[in-house]
Amino acid sequence: MATKVAINGFGRIGRIVFQAIVDRDEPLEILAINDIGAVDDLAHLLQYDSVHGVWSRPVLAKDDRIVVDGKEYVCLKVSDPSQAPWHDLGVDIVLETSGRFTDHASCQKHLVSGARKVVLGAPGKGMDATFVMGVNEEQYDPRNHHIVSNASCTT
Repeated sequence: MATKVAINGFGRIGRIVFQAIVDRDEPLEILAINDIGAVDDLAHLLQYDSVHGVWSRPVLAKDDRIVVDGKEYVCLKVSDPSQAPWHDLGVDIVLETSGRFTDHASCQKHLVSGARKVVLGAPGKGMDATFVMGVNEEQYDPRNHHIVSNASCTT
C-alpha cells in the first residue's frame, strides 16, 4: 500500500520532488499540492523548468487540479498549515517544501491538521531529527521522529 503524501509549497524543490515521485514510480501517492500560486502557473512551471528543462510528461491545468499523464492532482491554496485538510484527505506525510515553515512549531501545524509525519526539505530548527541520506538515515525511529529535516535542499 502506498504512503499518502501532500506537498506543501510547489516551488522548484516541491516540483522536483513531485517529478521524482512520479518518474520513479515510488510507493508514494501524491494526494494534494498546496501552494498559493495560480494552478495554470504551477502546471506551466512543472512542465518547463529553466534549469532542468522540459519534463517529458504531459502536464495541464484543469480547474483546481494539475493533470499529469491523465492523473489528476488536487491543488489547494491554504496559507495556514493548521487549516489544511490533511485529515480529511488521509495524508500520511507532508513534504514541507515552501521554505516558510522551518521550525518545529510551524511544522507541528501539519500534524494538528491530521498529517502523521512532516519531512522538511530544508535545514530546520528544533526538528525531532535531521537526516542525510547515505549518512544517518538508519537512525530514523518512527515512534519518536515525527517532524524531520532532510538537512538541506542542496544536500
